[in-house]
Amino acid sequence: MPKKVYLAITAMIFGASLYGETITICPSCEITSIKKGVELASENDTLLIKKGTYKEFNIVIDKPLTLLGEDFPIIDGEDQGEIITIISDGVTVDGLFIINVGTSYTSDYAAIRVVKSENFLIQNVVLEKLFFGIYLEKSNNGKIYHNKIIGDAVDEYNSGNGIQLWYSKNIVVENNIVQHVRDGIYLEFSDNITIHNNTSSNNLRYGLHFMFSNDDIYTDNTFENNGAGVAVMFSKKIKMQGNTFKKNWGTASFGVLLKEINDAEISNNTFEENTIGINIEGSNRIVYKNNDFINNGWAIKVRGACYTNSFVNNNFLYNSFDISYNSKLNDNVFENNYWSSYTGYDLDKDGIGDVPYRPVKLFSYIVNRTPETIVLLRSLFMDIIDFSEKVSPVFTPDNLVDASPMMKKVGS
Repeated sequence: MPKKVYLAITAMIFGASLYGETITICPSCEITSIKKGVELASENDTLLIKKGTYKEFNIVIDKPLTLLGEDFPIIDGEDQGEIITIISDGVTVDGLFIINVGTSYTSDYAAIRVVKSENFLIQNVVLEKLFFGIYLEKSNNGKIYHNKIIGDAVDEYNSGNGIQLWYSKNIVVENNIVQHVRDGIYLEFSDNITIHNNTSSNNLRYGLHFMFSNDDIYTDNTFENNGAGVAVMFSKKIKMQGNTFKKNWGTASFGVLLKEINDAEISNNTFEENTIGINIEGSNRIVYKNNDFINNGWAIKVRGACYTNSFVNNNFLYNSFDISYNSKLNDNVFENNYWSSYTGYDLDKDGIGDVPYRPVKLFSYIVNRTPETIVLLRSLFMDIIDFSEKVSPVFTPDNLVDASPMMKKVGS
């Protein structure tokens, strides 16, 4: 047999085994159950699930398959437990409407769980009435794309997270909507994760929460009106770019909490109408650049042990307090930022103020020590003490100063 013919036949056989057959499932078909379809399918088959309601749970996908919904068939778990569990590589779940995940105080039941699997795709799925939504466990090289996860969480103790990654690597989470769960997106021990263009809003606790997860990148996401905002903890080499953190209000709320974060970049983000834009603790060597801080209570609150950070080319617009700082020591750099409360001048017309700007006000120091004094905000008393501190710094670091404040908004 000529070599070219042999290769062509081999490719045809391999292609047939790779793409498999299509098995149709519907209420009036020969196969009416998704579980039965999985049982009968061969590797790389496609289960075409027609429109209808399938009352099933504990569907275990143990071979490479595609579950493809037509017109969003409903899988109703009837609050019995987990609905789909993937334990095979090469699985795709596409176009399903999954509801009524079981609630448990001992098991984290999920609408879709992926366990020790590779090369998976979960897309175009709608999840409602859930405990946990999509839960990845020691799974790598997958994508969670264009899903809608809407919970009905009321209390933290009996609610789960929308998208959860645990000990997973090289995952893309993109174009998802997550609402009304405990944490919208949660990562733990998960590295090289890309989270792009998601909307996480109206969640009980955090829009995004991650711990012990390194080399991750978060771009163009919106985190709005969450209980406490976004928490970023015990991680390194993080990039957060082009995100919007908005309307995270409350006595313990913030746009972003950074705790024990090192060697990161936070750039081109918008922090608007949060109690605290960024709350920073024990975080070092972070570059904050080209961010907009708009109408926050505190734009940035530094709680100590934060060293060698740089704040460059940011816009601080109409915040009650631009910077709060609770230490007399400072080796952080503030340079070329625009401050809406800056009242200096620019005689040489180079666009940079001739008078350095001190962003830490004495009144913010007083409020940190005695929160009740916030009632004096915008009073004559506040103006007097802030002026006295500007003339002769006593309580705030004398080198915490932007020596080259911009006269116009950066980027305008």
